[in-house]
Amino acid sequence: MKIPFLDLKANYNSIKDEITPAIQNVLDNTAYVLGKPVFEFEKNFAEAHNAKYCYGVSAGTDGNHVTLWGLGIGVGDEVIIPANTFIATAWGATLCGATPVFVDCHPESYNLDPSKLEEAITEKTKAIVAVHLYGQPADMDGIKEKVKSRKFKETDKGVFVHTETGQTIYLVEDAAQAHLAEYKGKKIGGLGIASSFSFYPGKNLGAYGEAGAVITNDEELAKKFKMLRDHGAEEKYNHISFGHNYRMEGIQGAVLGVKLKHLPEWTENRRRAAAKYKELLSDIDQIILPKEMDYAKHVYHLFVVQIKSNNGTRLPDGQAGKSERRDELQKYLGEHGVASGLHYPIPLHMQPCFSHLGYKKGDFPEAEQLAEQGISLPMYPEMTKEQIEYISETVHNYFS
Repeated sequence: MKIPFLDLKANYNSIKDEITPAIQNVLDNTAYVLGKPVFEFEKNFAEAHNAKYCYGVSAGTDGNHVTLWGLGIGVGDEVIIPANTFIATAWGATLCGATPVFVDCHPESYNLDPSKLEEAITEKTKAIVAVHLYGQPADMDGIKEKVKSRKFKETDKGVFVHTETGQTIYLVEDAAQAHLAEYKGKKIGGLGIASSFSFYPGKNLGAYGEAGAVITNDEELAKKFKMLRDHGAEEKYNHISFGHNYRMEGIQGAVLGVKLKHLPEWTENRRRAAAKYKELLSDIDQIILPKEMDYAKHVYHLFVVQIKSNNGTRLPDGQAGKSERRDELQKYLGEHGVASGLHYPIPLHMQPCFSHLGYKKGDFPEAEQLAEQGISLPMYPEMTKEQIEYISETVHNYFS
């Protein structure tokens, strides 16, 4: 059996009859940039996440930049970011001229660990980016409590002001992998001051090219987002502030508008696939299965399992252990027709582009362990029971 890591063709074929006229409508009306399809999608996407304002942008990375840029983040500021995430999260800070400050991830949720946050906050901290990694919401209340423990008061949702110095810290969400995920019964995206989303083709809600969005419930911040994505213009040729060309294309808005209608069903399909994986793989001692936290509704953008290091331990000598078994399993899966992925094999603090920040191996052992031992199994809403059974049987055969 041949099983791709992600089957975009199956997804396209399932909605082809809806997609074709939607794209044709854009072509017929020559609404190539922004336009009605984008504006309708923005409205519906905001409503899906219980938010007041949504603005489509040209990529998720651009959304990360616009979010922090709109909050006034700049040179001399520090932005706290989990070490375990895709590098686009960090570009939001660096493109503003700010310095990323990395924090280790929680051993079970794989998201930013609130218990490691307090020591990372300094007088230069201007924002904290909570990444809802792999589709599981970060512990937003845990993060907020740690900020408050440093004499900050939450004056508005996601806005913390120091009771003595007046320093302000913003809590924002990177929801690139977590469309429709829930935290304590509430949709993510409106849990901080603002959030960014990616619609890269492989995401749970994917465009047919690059696209992203920013959402917020703050009216003034929404106005800034709208201008920043369109050359800082309040209206055509009237440029109030610096800006950029981060506008969403009309075709992407049309595609996303069609796909958004199917997203709830696709999300439940992912959750069922994850449940089946857990059922079939739970008896393999060498595997650590992803845990859905009790506060979360996980949407399983990725299904990441850990393969214990060769001596069967989690953290030998207190550090992440290289799992040759992980690499061997990936090769074995490939030989048997099963594609897989590594997310992410080099943590951010060990990326060459951040060497000037002075981090070293061993600084964030949980993130390093996941990089060394994690492997992503195929996950997409069109997966069949037979495919999951074949993948699980192949994993069993490897360990037998």
